Amino acid sequence: MPRARKGAARHRAKKRILKAVKGYRASAGRLYRLAKEAAVRAAVNARIDRKRRKRDFRALWITRLSAACRQRGIKYSQLIDGCKKMDIQLNRKMLSEIAIADPKGFDTIVETARQATQTSSAKSSP
Repeated sequence: MPRARKGAARHRAKKRILKAVKGYRASAGRLYRLAKEAAVRAAVNARIDRKRRKRDFRALWITRLSAACRQRGIKYSQLIDGCKKMDIQLNRKMLSEIAIADPKGFDTIVETARQATQTSSAKSSP
């Protein structure tokens, strides 16, 4: 009598892979070998995109802050420099949210940053 080798476990593993790739196009969603490759690629891309999402949001916040700064006559880099000099510990996400939700509060932050950059530039020039 032949020896049983991993029959039920192998079947469950195949079902798990095929369930994971359900909805994929063509053979990648139906044939086990191609489905396994597609599932691996999908996992790799998912990890890469989790990292990329953080970059994308930071770029969005910086774009919003840059636009809000331009409206108030200051550069984004001057805002960040002024916030660091005045020890305003707000990250770009919070600054962006303040610029959208509370423009008057953002105006005060901009003025504080502007004063900090002007005083430091006055000190450095002879």
